[in-house]
Amino acid sequence: MSEHIHNHQHGCACGHDHHDHEHDHGHCACGHDHHHEDSTCICGHDHKAEGGVGHDRSMGRVFFALVGGILTANSFILEALLPEQQFASYMSALFGAFILALPIIITAVKDLIKGKVYMNELVALAILAALVKADFQTAGIIAFFLLVTIIIETRTASGAQRSIEELIKLTPNTASLIGADGSEKEVAAQDLHVGDRIRIRPGENFPVDGQIISGESTVNQASITGESVPVEKVAGDDVFAGTQNLTGAVDVTVTKVGGETTLGKVKEMIMQAEASRTPVVRIIDRYAGYYTPTVLMIAWITWWFSRDMDSVIAFLVIACPCAVVLATPTAVVAAVAAAARLGIFIKNISHLELASRISAFVFDKTGTLTDGLLSVVKLQGVDGVTPAELLRSAASVERFSNHPTALAIIKLAQEAELELDGVTGFAEEHGKGVSGTVAGSLYRVGRANWMRENGLLLPESDPDEAAGMSVVYVSKDDRVLGWIGFRDKIRKESQVLLSDLRRLGVRYCAMVTGDRQSVAEEVAGQLNIDEFKSGCLPETKVEFVENVKRDHTVAVVGDGVNDAPALAAGDLGIAMGAIGSDIAINSASVALMTNDLRRIAMLIFLAKKSQVVINQNLIFGMLFVFGGMILSIVGLMTPIWAAVIHAGSTLVIVFNSARLVRTGEELTLADKAESDK
Repeated sequence: MSEHIHNHQHGCACGHDHHDHEHDHGHCACGHDHHHEDSTCICGHDHKAEGGVGHDRSMGRVFFALVGGILTANSFILEALLPEQQFASYMSALFGAFILALPIIITAVKDLIKGKVYMNELVALAILAALVKADFQTAGIIAFFLLVTIIIETRTASGAQRSIEELIKLTPNTASLIGADGSEKEVAAQDLHVGDRIRIRPGENFPVDGQIISGESTVNQASITGESVPVEKVAGDDVFAGTQNLTGAVDVTVTKVGGETTLGKVKEMIMQAEASRTPVVRIIDRYAGYYTPTVLMIAWITWWFSRDMDSVIAFLVIACPCAVVLATPTAVVAAVAAAARLGIFIKNISHLELASRISAFVFDKTGTLTDGLLSVVKLQGVDGVTPAELLRSAASVERFSNHPTALAIIKLAQEAELELDGVTGFAEEHGKGVSGTVAGSLYRVGRANWMRENGLLLPESDPDEAAGMSVVYVSKDDRVLGWIGFRDKIRKESQVLLSDLRRLGVRYCAMVTGDRQSVAEEVAGQLNIDEFKSGCLPETKVEFVENVKRDHTVAVVGDGVNDAPALAAGDLGIAMGAIGSDIAINSASVALMTNDLRRIAMLIFLAKKSQVVINQNLIFGMLFVFGGMILSIVGLMTPIWAAVIHAGSTLVIVFNSARLVRTGEELTLADKAESDK
């Protein structure tokens, strides 16, 4: 969280408490106290609770605003309609002003008791000055608009927390636990353990991550993947906490509970994004400590030369830079919310700013630009080895691997109903191949280079029919049994993605793969890739990325399992299909819970759009603050107009940022249209 930059703790009426490790107990008028467990602030937001006490206190501030606002308005009504009731009008304004000012003044006093002068004091001093003048109607109006502004800002600043609350609601509190005798017992979801067996009926949400052991159903995973199209699930498929079982009853074995579930990790990522800060906000934090003393000095100079207290009050109200401080957080909260709705989870909001500056992409091939669902298209034995013998030998060793080639071999062996041999001493070298002992003989299945490294003599040249195929070789001891050819299909949206990225300003797109030159060349040619590198090991991919980083800001896209080192090496790592994958979530800067490539272009578009909105907010906020300060100094701004404009500017910032929330709706609408066909 860039602690090294935060040298002071600053609270402000906008709702943000900027802090470091030295000062852990700051209050701010917004209601955010980020460290102290027992502290509160005028908006009433309490970070210990997720909707309970904090919500009640926030509603209390609304009550203060309503009661005080009614009393202040009543004083004007009495003054206009019943001029003989001057005392009643005066008392109504007095009580209204004190009720509205009380929360703000209490917060400012708490700051002063601790020996700190924050931006809260600007607002409190303006209200106190109006009260000292006995201008209670003006004081009431100022306090009312500032309190309304604070309530609005609090609701905006707590956007990520509300997202967490919505995610929590997705997880049931109870579950139907199936006993050893087949009986069902309702237990608390938090009491479930890995290995427990539970039953989920149609319409219920899954309380934990698990694997279906009986039954089949359709599951809505939109809460995590952002895809509105339900997914068919059968025995052996994984299901995830917070997703909804739609059509059939299923029995599930619990695989993950609590914070270890996919939903738990998503909640953690949202919290990380909320806790992080963009460079723009860190700059504001750095200089905020000098702002309040400077404003107070200018206010004193203004009073000294003009002796006009109204100008000083207006100056103090307009000088509270809520619009400037909210410019970035409101846009970021809206952007993160829009991304999460699309199944795009951003670990740190600084990555959102980084995404807007990406000029190059490096893609893994298998499972990213292609479907990753390899299918065996050729079994070529040598020296009299039959295809069935070649397949049985390869499948026996590969059945312990999760690599796409292994899955394709195992699938074909199952379809052929082959009886596989027992294997001992299984070992896998990532990016190279697998080995194991069968009946005393060492079998290997892997790439040509790996076979040569182990002293095996391969055929002099690859057969012509292997061109365009991914090929692995199978060996027994020091003898090559043959080779197996695979084909993979390019994703239908790959070409669209690359075109969209180029329109968004990405100048360079490359592809790295462990596949053969002919396969990589064919895919790169079809997609018009700028550069590709074949035969890559994990360390080769990292080296390639490092070279590209010399001239570009690079995003690396992969599946997050085999590509974890490369994802970490890029300026921005994007893990595809991260649902259920701890490695993907941990290794990448951004996790896409689906394999829909359109989400990548949408991420870049959203990042660029959010930067435009942030810049608009900052320019408007600064014009409002500094323009208003000048008008106040020269006596052209009244305290009431300062309060009205202060509240109005905040609303403009909030609504301008809210435009980001609907970004990407066309994707979800398109998914729904496809599912309805």
